[in-house]
Amino acid sequence: MKLQGKTAIVTGGGRDIGRACAVRLAQEGANVAINYFASSAGAEETVAEITAAGGKAIAVQGDLSTEAGVATLVDKTVAEFGSVDVLVNNTGGLIARKTIAEMPLAHWNAVMDLNLTSTFLMIKACLPHMKTGAIVNIASQAARDGGGPGSIAYATSKGAIMTMTRGLAKELGPDIRVNGLCPGMVDTDFHNIHTKDEVRRGFEAAAPVKRQGVPMDVANLVAFLANDESGFMTGTNLDINGGVVFS
Repeated sequence: MKLQGKTAIVTGGGRDIGRACAVRLAQEGANVAINYFASSAGAEETVAEITAAGGKAIAVQGDLSTEAGVATLVDKTVAEFGSVDVLVNNTGGLIARKTIAEMPLAHWNAVMDLNLTSTFLMIKACLPHMKTGAIVNIASQAARDGGGPGSIAYATSKGAIMTMTRGLAKELGPDIRVNGLCPGMVDTDFHNIHTKDEVRRGFEAAAPVKRQGVPMDVANLVAFLANDESGFMTGTNLDINGGVVFS
């Protein structure tokens, strides 16, 4: 129970990695506010799972690319639990695969808003309520290697999150630590939608661990970065990809 009495916000917490993070942080004793945009059923199921295990959680709908959506989430969290101690910026997505040549400005802006602007707005809104604590930003292996075909906008936004993580670590230390994660092939709806099955099988064959990741693999690392056991770590962007990419 390394986060007993602490409050965590997990954005995009209704499914996959976000849901696993919410459950894992609750296992460490944190009160958890779960943001979702469209995954209402998943968010409520996550709240029910945490509550059934003796924890405390709420689900809050909101578009985190808007100041209003962010303000609602943070205000409801503080009203319910009194503070913000851990922020996990997990909201994000590819939206669609598009090359630069075929990409309209609207798509570029939508990807940047979903991945990067939401992270900026959440951190800015939470800071007045964070005396001490930890921020964990979910970047991507795509930020390391440029991503697969048609994912330049996504990879660029995640690369910016890595840079933001480094800058914030210097700006917010020593009281608030900021770290990032760069997940590779994790078995989620992201890859169910955007990655061909033969690519995933190829990953499994090439990976030293011979499997795809699962959401709890990422959540375990998030829980570590959120508690004081990682107290000498800040400004890092950690790879979690089964050994396919070394940085």
